[in-house]
Amino acid sequence: MPARSSATRRTVLRGAAAAPVAGLGLAACSAPGGSGSAAAAPTAPVDLGAENEVEKGGATLYRDHNVVVSRDRNGTLKAYSTICTHAGCPINKLQGTTLICPCHGSEFDAVTGKVVQSPATVPLTELAVKAANGRIVAGPAD
Repeated sequence: MPARSSATRRTVLRGAAAAPVAGLGLAACSAPGGSGSAAAAPTAPVDLGAENEVEKGGATLYRDHNVVVSRDRNGTLKAYSTICTHAGCPINKLQGTTLICPCHGSEFDAVTGKVVQSPATVPLTELAVKAANGRIVAGPAD
């Protein structure tokens, strides 16, 4: 019976040791909650709340709908999906008018949707938004 190469055994052991580490890397890029896919931004118009929840020069994060709404100093509303364009994670933190992704630290301007800190390179998806009967309604762009 021929002798087995110890290199083959080492290769198998290295592969077995690396597999859990590779799995952790993949888990880090999936959406929080372990589902592997991020919750989606609205596909139809949704009532987000009272119009006065978004102050002039400010922004409000609606986590349940993955939407951020900002109002410029003139009173114009803007809305963006808060699904990070880097790895698809739902953004759950708003500091002033800066959105911060929990997965890899990408940051976005809630007023313009533009990336202000990588690793993301693509701006957030703009959504249609309007005030109707004192309520803010946002959804996919027309």
